[in-house]
Amino acid sequence: MRLLCLSPQVSFSSLLLSRTCGCRKPSVQTSVCPCVCVCVCMSLCVCVFCTRVCGGACVEVDSDTEAVVGDGFQLGCIYCKMRGEVRAKASVDWYYRSSDEREKGDIYRYQNQRGEIMDPRFEDRLAWNGSKGTDDLQDGSIYILNVTYNDTGTYTCNFTRTLTYNYYEVQANNTKTVQLNVVSRLTRGMASILSEVMMYVSIVGLQFWLLVEMIYCYRKIAAAGEEALRESEAEYLAIASESKDNCAASVPVAE
Repeated sequence: MRLLCLSPQVSFSSLLLSRTCGCRKPSVQTSVCPCVCVCVCMSLCVCVFCTRVCGGACVEVDSDTEAVVGDGFQLGCIYCKMRGEVRAKASVDWYYRSSDEREKGDIYRYQNQRGEIMDPRFEDRLAWNGSKGTDDLQDGSIYILNVTYNDTGTYTCNFTRTLTYNYYEVQANNTKTVQLNVVSRLTRGMASILSEVMMYVSIVGLQFWLLVEMIYCYRKIAAAGEEALRESEAEYLAIASESKDNCAASVPVAE
């Protein structure tokens, strides 16, 4: 009579891993420790928060209103298109009115991917800093070089957009105003300082919390591993000894 001796189907390493991670039933597949999962998830969260987000979405934000004399300054003007799949063509006109003027005048025009300075006061001091390489403009910002105190005043940005559909066209206009104040030295507001401080405090606090959690998981895994190692060695040797005894008992003794 021929008997087959079956060896254990679970290796010592998988048995140790399952005991360490709190799994009651060992399996051939590798088990993942819940602590490791938590640490990995927290690491991914930190990466998401610390990663710079890059995308093609358009967001309308207000322009800054305080410039430093002698430096450059960007006059922001963003007019987002609601539906990106619609073909469009736009032009941008900038107007300026100083504090002692009653009427505003043209200072800059951008159309057909070409810019033109209209006011001699801004000759060679204005540069296009908006959407480039397309007639479908969404950013109509311009940049002032070498700001002077005479640049203080009201700037008006006028967007003219033509939306082209299959059988008709629609014209849309949008106007934004920037009240520029030129100062000798830039001062930061209290809200800006507090928000920056809170941002750094949040980042440092999150990293410290992650470090504490990782140390806790490491110690827990190490303690459980030592205990599981002792138990698993005894259990593995007992299973092997029992299998050997069964095989020896099944062999008939010659008389």
